[in-house]
Amino acid sequence: ERDCSVQRRHQKIVEVAPSIGLPESLRESLYADAIRITKGAGYFCAGTVEFLVDPKTWNYYFLEVNPRIQVEHTVTEVITGVDLVQSQIRIAAGQKLHEIGLSQEDVAMRGFAIQARVTTEDPAEDFRPDTGRIQVWRPAEGFGIRLDGGNAYPGARVLAHYDSMLMKVTASALSFNQAADKLTRALLETRIRGVKTNIPFILNVLKHPDFVSGHATTSFIGDNPQLLDFTDARDRGQKLLNYLGDLVVNGRTAAGASGPVTPRVTPLIAASPTTLQPRGLKQVLTEEGPEGFAKAVRQSQGLLLTDTTWRDAHQSLLATRVRTRDILAIAPLTSHVLGKCYSLENWGGATFDVCLRFLRECPWERLQQMREDVPNVPFQMLLRGANGVGYTNYPDNAVFKFCDVAVKNGMDVFRVFDSLNYMDNLKLGVDAVGAAGGVVEAAISYTGDISDPSKAKYTLDYYLDLARQLVECHIHVLCIKDMAGLLKPAAATTLISALRKEFPNLPIHVHTHDTAGTGVASMLACSAAGADAVDCAVDSMSGMTSQPSMGSLVAALQNGERDTGVELQELSKLIEYWETVRFSYAAFESGQKSGSSEVYDHEMPGGQYTNLQFQSTSLGLADQWSQVKRNYAAANRLLGDIVKVTPSSKVVGDLAQFMAANGLDEEGVRAQAETLSFPSSVVEYFQGAIGIPHGGFPQPMQAQVVKELPVFAGRPGAELPPLDLDASMAALKAKYGDSTSETDLMSWVMYPKVFEQFKADVHHFGDVSKLPTRAYIEPLELGEEISVELERGKTIGISLEAIGMLNEKDATREVFFNFNGMPRSVLISDKTAKATKVQRPKADGGDVNSVGAPMPGVVVETKVALGENVAAGTPMLILSAMKMETVVAAPVAGRVAQLTVASGDDVQAGDLLVELQ
Repeated sequence: ERDCSVQRRHQKIVEVAPSIGLPESLRESLYADAIRITKGAGYFCAGTVEFLVDPKTWNYYFLEVNPRIQVEHTVTEVITGVDLVQSQIRIAAGQKLHEIGLSQEDVAMRGFAIQARVTTEDPAEDFRPDTGRIQVWRPAEGFGIRLDGGNAYPGARVLAHYDSMLMKVTASALSFNQAADKLTRALLETRIRGVKTNIPFILNVLKHPDFVSGHATTSFIGDNPQLLDFTDARDRGQKLLNYLGDLVVNGRTAAGASGPVTPRVTPLIAASPTTLQPRGLKQVLTEEGPEGFAKAVRQSQGLLLTDTTWRDAHQSLLATRVRTRDILAIAPLTSHVLGKCYSLENWGGATFDVCLRFLRECPWERLQQMREDVPNVPFQMLLRGANGVGYTNYPDNAVFKFCDVAVKNGMDVFRVFDSLNYMDNLKLGVDAVGAAGGVVEAAISYTGDISDPSKAKYTLDYYLDLARQLVECHIHVLCIKDMAGLLKPAAATTLISALRKEFPNLPIHVHTHDTAGTGVASMLACSAAGADAVDCAVDSMSGMTSQPSMGSLVAALQNGERDTGVELQELSKLIEYWETVRFSYAAFESGQKSGSSEVYDHEMPGGQYTNLQFQSTSLGLADQWSQVKRNYAAANRLLGDIVKVTPSSKVVGDLAQFMAANGLDEEGVRAQAETLSFPSSVVEYFQGAIGIPHGGFPQPMQAQVVKELPVFAGRPGAELPPLDLDASMAALKAKYGDSTSETDLMSWVMYPKVFEQFKADVHHFGDVSKLPTRAYIEPLELGEEISVELERGKTIGISLEAIGMLNEKDATREVFFNFNGMPRSVLISDKTAKATKVQRPKADGGDVNSVGAPMPGVVVETKVALGENVAAGTPMLILSAMKMETVVAAPVAGRVAQLTVASGDDVQAGDLLVELQ
């Protein structure tokens, strides 16, 4: 006999032979009645007699006879050794029982067997049958495992018109528990990809106490809803094949790369010392708090260094694309070589956004992993004041919560700045960091040139007054943030000397970029004038738009009063490593070969230079890059000569590209300001959405751009209601599961759309951070093999074997891989094979009623309908390109006579969007 109590909607899921806990006398009675029933009916064939047994009274009830052998017969065959299918065929052919060697006395049971029916039913969706193409078919085998399969194989399509069962897996052993263990092992090792299966549910059944003890009844599944609580299969390997296949079919644009092909280089990693890391300022901070940290910094005789290699250096040189794996590879050695440094700048700023958007990595996991490898050096991040790590305003409680979570996950020093030096925004960030227990390093963003008497807007008094206001906010460290490298040596001496004189006990930290090539000289001047710490980068990641060379500063101060404590010989190990790693990011190099003094004209921040160049290339303005740089200076003047750092620098960059795309110069913008559809960031700037610039907004430019739109009178974020963090977390858990953490919540708060796309990417591509960097950026070549370490002790080998022909019906290609010696394939949509490009009419530039696209992009939303009457300034469409949204407004009043685009359409600059009458 066999027990089929584990059922769902009268469909058997798990079968056991013999039945557990059934009294022997009852068993014999069931046997006898089964024979009596079939004899009484004159039945002559193999058959299945079913009874219902009440485990409370052991009364039993006859249900039916199936005149056949059912699919669950395998458990009976396994424990009896009788081939039931063959036997019934031989009997039907006329043979007698004794002729085929069967007698009841000789039928003996050996051990136990359990059978599970593996189906393409999704238990997470109420066991809805799933359909699709089987990408991987690898059932587990071994001693005590029997497989009875159908037509499943790699590449097979599971259709909606057939039974959902893929196979039966039967495990047998001398004891019931051993059989359950074997079946569990077999199901865990089975790999079926491409369709959902009920395996996670069966695994929960096999480990449930009622099943293990033999007490499961027909109501077992209904009584135990927790059987449906399980995590999806990680499917790590197949998801990585999806990513690699996408690169093969659609090219490396999937990773955002546009430069030269990545060379094949193996990074040189020097062995890390086996001794413990030296005691550093992180220990001081832990033991004595932010005040003790600040005191220790001020008491340091030598010049302290901040290494920006892990953040601003690669943001400035490589479009922020350095991946976590390449940082972690050198982290242990870095903790020894730079153990005496002020900090490692490794988080915040653009890295947060780029991690999620382009690298498909979690920035919080990056922070946690770095903290684990570097326990002795303080970590430093860039906080955009009231803007957090985003480009917009957030409710105050969101910024406070973000800082609190950052401290909990390993952040120490927060460089708090505002893109306009707007004090109200700065204070919000300072208060948030202070409440979280972090080190408040308040930054004054430097622009202009205090050594040039002709530049009267940003004077020494202006900077000293800002410093006084910040000191009143109880900051721990004052930072001079020279984001464009405009701080010349003479100006540095003047500024730092004045600050040191007025604030003798306040630590001073100076940040600069080496765009003009004067960074080392300026930082040495700061040191001589009394600065406690300066920013620099490992030599092979320094210079140009990055920070000054660390090795140059170390050598210049070696053996003097301000010796940095960094050993040049040890530093060379880091230099060699980053020199080789940098080759892996050749696709993101800006092409800049040297420093350039033109920065004193355009004043573009070093951290923006490569990102803006990459963005301009993506917008089709690569051949106008020189013009974009000149426009940057003009845009700055149009905006009122402002402090330029994210997000204000984005406003200037957006306007500069807008001018290039539309062939506008400074005077052209002024003349047409009332009718131009400016980028959204420009409009929002003039509304006061990121604060109020020093000296106020330029007129009449503000009035011409803003028109009738509302204008903020003070700090924009002050008008936002508090964010309901509990409700937001509940919504995220409902969408992504209970494993959603507060770090996920903070990522969503800062970048909701980017976070949702990140989660979708992870669901489809898996953890791409495991891929070697070249394989992440460049498509594999035929025959090329890579090794991927999924976790410690688990490494897979992947090679590209073939690329299939285009399936014109659905525009897909099958990409074939060798995966740990087994063939696997994925179907990839060929984006180049979709509908041919639509040729759109061009707008008439001389007719104000002919409204064209101000830049290439995608139509995000249409806000007007055909025939609708609009007033001048009415938003008609929203375009988006490379994180920049532009509202296309009606230049004049009129009726919408023609609307040529819809949401989702791609447009080029000058394409006709709306015709007004």
